Amino acid sequence: MSQRDIFKSIDELWLAFHSGGITNPITVIEQISFLIFSRLLDITESRNEKKALRSGEKFAPIFAPDQQHLRWSQFRHKGGPELLPLLRDEVFKHFREVKVYGDFMRDAQLMIQKPQLLSAAVDMVSKLPLIEGGDHKGDIYEYLLSKLSTAGIAGQFRTPRHVIRRMVELVDPKPLETVCDPACGTAGFLVETLAYVLKKHTSPEGTLEGEEGEDPIYTGDLLKPEERANIYNGFLNGFDFDATMLRVSAMNMLLHGVETPHILYQDTLSNTFPERHPDKCSDAFDVILANPPFKGSLDYDAVDPTLTKKVKTKKTELLFVQRILQMLKKGGRAAVIVPDGVLFGSSKAHVALRQELVDEHQLEAVISLPSGVFKPYAGVSTGILVFTKGGKTEDVFYYDVQNDGYSLDDKRNKIEPDDLPDMIARWASRDADKDTDRTDKAFFVPAKEIRDNKYDLSITRYKQEKHVEEKYEEPKVILKRLLSLEDEIVRDLRELEGML
Repeated sequence: MSQRDIFKSIDELWLAFHSGGITNPITVIEQISFLIFSRLLDITESRNEKKALRSGEKFAPIFAPDQQHLRWSQFRHKGGPELLPLLRDEVFKHFREVKVYGDFMRDAQLMIQKPQLLSAAVDMVSKLPLIEGGDHKGDIYEYLLSKLSTAGIAGQFRTPRHVIRRMVELVDPKPLETVCDPACGTAGFLVETLAYVLKKHTSPEGTLEGEEGEDPIYTGDLLKPEERANIYNGFLNGFDFDATMLRVSAMNMLLHGVETPHILYQDTLSNTFPERHPDKCSDAFDVILANPPFKGSLDYDAVDPTLTKKVKTKKTELLFVQRILQMLKKGGRAAVIVPDGVLFGSSKAHVALRQELVDEHQLEAVISLPSGVFKPYAGVSTGILVFTKGGKTEDVFYYDVQNDGYSLDDKRNKIEPDDLPDMIARWASRDADKDTDRTDKAFFVPAKEIRDNKYDLSITRYKQEKHVEEKYEEPKVILKRLLSLEDEIVRDLRELEGML
């Protein structure tokens, strides 16, 4: 099944959901995810059964002997009237009982109430190439998630994949490290991190050609056994306090080969975080990548008091950066999207956070993004902060991204130019090229200068515009030309008059 056929099938099913009265894009994705999840459980069980027959090794079954009728292969051919109560009352109940997946499936419900729609959905999912070679599962889910960029999500917005990819390159995760997104949404940062590590650790011989129009498939054949074991179990970690997004993110990781996703239901700003996850809230991760929600203010009493010791605020954009600093190990690296107000805000909390970044840690880069990056559902101006926990800030790398390769309107069509590849190249060579030309897109600012400017990190504070001197003709020359034109107009009018 080609990628084009896969996407066509998904488009048809998407329209069927809308016709069936299910129009919320997250709900559509979630319901399709549940069906894919059900089929994957059956595929996994069949694989384990065959392996056990060959090796004689025992395995923990997903389906008990009296639950065989809950397997996808057993019910996929049933008609809608029989299928609906089976999935609603038994299959979804089984989801909640399956070890490992039970946490993020505990509130799972079948929202499809029309037997005809359910039959169509089961038929389509049965045809998807979930067991063929290649990353078809990842392609399927990426295409489903791309629907969010056109439909929008209430109160949230999806980080463009090409921006995520460049942020992962900035921090360069290693296969034996641990990576976290404290507000993971659909797990885009985590999935892209996995793709980055696999690509970086794949030989030319281990790179497989995708089908026509598809990306190459990176097998990660250069990974050591302990590295491969880590990247699929323990490498990627995420938190979110939206149960629906939690299920979507866990499914996204499952479909990219992470069989035990470390995705936990938790508001990482809450005072319950240290109690529930003491091993995760402090000195826990090597790399953190995030685009945290900037929804204004929180209930002060509900915020973890350790966050407000240095930065007394209710603003989530400041609290998340503070939490990320806590969650990083000493020497850990982070790339975080923040609204521009974090960079220049004049409140005590804003200044205190920036002072902490510059004076107590190593602030490495401030990347300015164009305001249209998150269109069509947000026009907010943002930047990327790159920092290391501990160390010393010396020269901060600045880059002014004016074009990200897409139009900065609601359509977001792919265009030229694209500053992001140049940004990554300049970042990679930053130690050898300390460019101080502040009319350039990339330049460095000494930490002392930032301190002298009350820790203002905005790029407009330091960038200088090129002034090109324009040369104009003398006024007498311009006046002479105007008089000549006037004489010519008068002659033409007289000729016209003579013709009447």
